[in-house]
Amino acid sequence: MPQIEIRRARAEDREAVMAFCANTWEGGDYIHHVWDDWLNNPEGRLLVATAGEQPVGLAHDNFLNQDEAWLEGLRVDPNFRQHGIGARLHQALLIEAMAHGSSIARLLTESGNYSAIKIFEQSLMEQVGSFVPFRAQPLTSPSPRQGAVEAPTPATLDDLDEIIDYLDQSNTFPLTGGLYYKGFTAYTISDSLLKAKLEAGEVYVLRRWERLDGIALLEERQRHQGTKHLFIGYIDGTTESISLIAYALRQEAAARGLTSVSANIPDLMMIRDAFIGAEYQTEGKIFVTYERGLK
Repeated sequence: MPQIEIRRARAEDREAVMAFCANTWEGGDYIHHVWDDWLNNPEGRLLVATAGEQPVGLAHDNFLNQDEAWLEGLRVDPNFRQHGIGARLHQALLIEAMAHGSSIARLLTESGNYSAIKIFEQSLMEQVGSFVPFRAQPLTSPSPRQGAVEAPTPATLDDLDEIIDYLDQSNTFPLTGGLYYKGFTAYTISDSLLKAKLEAGEVYVLRRWERLDGIALLEERQRHQGTKHLFIGYIDGTTESISLIAYALRQEAAARGLTSVSANIPDLMMIRDAFIGAEYQTEGKIFVTYERGLK
């Protein structure tokens, strides 16, 4: 086994990295889409593991803000697995995050990725949530489920305190780690995040019986193919309220001319049922999120 070293990635590493990432999954890998962004990200660190100067592993640290580090893209050449390279890359990311001054590090993986989960748990990371991706087509016709029930509407900054109180009393919020998923990256749902999303018109609320009864945090996102979809990164409420919001956002996607609605929803039966009732579909994959305090 050649000596293994961890260093910053270089442009000339691309070909070797793409070669060992080519068959990560049946459909390939997303690394070729993000390589240039990761390599040139001033708010991140792209690391490679080398054996005899040949890249055999990859990992990326994305510093989301001063406090939160997101660990992603951990890959090891299949010919060099079972030699602790993944664990060394993971530890290197944690060290980089500490050096940056991050107070917390997070990552996610599929629930069945036991070898990676073992690495994460050995580094004292703990699971804080799990989610299931759902997707639906835009809905151009009125939903029969809505009837005379009030529809969700965009919230404003005037609603901030009420939304914070609602989340403070939510049973769902702590079970999700209090996280908003922007695609496959999780952010703390802080006061500042809520304020930014309210200013952007990306918080929808459902009021019933003169009180807040459901909430969704969302945004428009663009896929690698260039198409845009509406993405729900956090949703909360009763089963019925969540179903009503999910239906309404399908109509919202149609009104915006978007291709679909996607959602990373908490892996809770009541929320799964709500989305199934709103005619969303899922492949059934479960993703788990881990975190570790760094201070």
